Amino acid sequence: MCLKGLGEVGKILVVEDNEILRDAIVEILEEENYRVRAVASAEEAFEAAAREMPELVLTDLRLPGANGVQVLKDLKAKDPFLEVILLTAFGTVETAVEAMRAGAFDFLTKPVRMDHLATKVHQAFQVRSDRTALVRERERRVYLEQEVRDAFNEGQIIGRSAVMQNVYRTIEKVAASSSSVLITGESGTGKELVARAIHMRSSRSEAPFVRVNCGALAEGVLESELFGHVRGAFTGAVKQRRGRFELAHKGILFLDEIADISPAVQVKLLRVLQEKEFEQVGGEQTIKVDVRVIAATNRDLENDLSEGRFREDLFYRLHVIPIHVPPLRERRADIPLLAEHFIKSLSDEIQAHPVQLTSEAINILTHYGWPGNVRELENAIERAIVLCDGNQIDEGDLAFLSAKPSASVRLPAGLLPLNQALNDLEKALIERAMEQASGVKTDAAKLLEIKPSALYYKLEKYGLL
Repeated sequence: MCLKGLGEVGKILVVEDNEILRDAIVEILEEENYRVRAVASAEEAFEAAAREMPELVLTDLRLPGANGVQVLKDLKAKDPFLEVILLTAFGTVETAVEAMRAGAFDFLTKPVRMDHLATKVHQAFQVRSDRTALVRERERRVYLEQEVRDAFNEGQIIGRSAVMQNVYRTIEKVAASSSSVLITGESGTGKELVARAIHMRSSRSEAPFVRVNCGALAEGVLESELFGHVRGAFTGAVKQRRGRFELAHKGILFLDEIADISPAVQVKLLRVLQEKEFEQVGGEQTIKVDVRVIAATNRDLENDLSEGRFREDLFYRLHVIPIHVPPLRERRADIPLLAEHFIKSLSDEIQAHPVQLTSEAINILTHYGWPGNVRELENAIERAIVLCDGNQIDEGDLAFLSAKPSASVRLPAGLLPLNQALNDLEKALIERAMEQASGVKTDAAKLLEIKPSALYYKLEKYGLL
């Protein structure tokens, strides 16, 4: 019985112009339960290899109009993982050395004993299976190493505000379970950091934390990314590839932007969550996995649910434990702490001199709307570090913020200080008036029913000149 490497019956291509020998080889290999395709020429071999993606090629050294070693080189160039055994009635040491250097698995001389041939074929598939296991272990090690790097590079969640304390308490409670978690929040709030915090505190912390950005991949690519594919499943699939579910076995799979997956992928994802099993794209073998899924989205999934864009059964499979990460404008007390954290980390990264924030700079950072949340704050701090001349970041180094429209005019869940709310509203009204007046200040002043001199003052105050 043949070795069933790569999750399916071994596929062999036999290239032999002698019909009697070709039929004999096919017969013995089919008795061993291999799937065999036989051709008589190099031209036919290339066509069959491109169409059927064999795992092993048995080829004669001397073919009509072609040399077996060159056929070997051409086939290996297109598929480096292909195993090739050469057959010849004209065996020499020089030819054998050339064949092995070209990548042949073995070199057999005719007349070939069929039992010996079957043994060599079995050994070739064993080597192929061992190599596949090695590649899989290497992939797993790469992910684990990346996990360690990310854990150090991205740091911990920063914040002491009451709303963040609630997030911390939830993380501690859910980390020990294996239930699915759905993290919601605007872009840039740190949803992945929350997922990583759960992973680091869970019993799966020694296993991989595997990430997939569902919104960045087309449907077909995402399906292959999640579940993997077998060799030949589609154009360009020259080798089998494990999916993220398989790589995350015993660990955690983080599905970011889960709202962007297509209905077809939603069905397959639901099955994995329910049955803990799946098939690779183009494959027939069922693969069982033990994976905890943490999903995240910046959209209102319940709204997508009511409008039919997201499956109800999948939603409730993901929404076992919800965690909401608040936007930065709802935890302004954390802004100075976050800013100091970024100053320290970024100064080392970009090899800048140490700097400090002036009280005026802290005031600007605290009152800005931060539509991009923590990610935008990090970007602003890096820009300010580069722009500042001395050892302090002052309000002038943050002038680029005051020129941006503030997102804080949207009413947040908590109350704002009255002066801040009035300033944000006044700034938004002035921006709207300037837009309606096409930038003509006297016309904008008339729309606002204030004197042009007062408008000039306010434009300067809010950095709108």
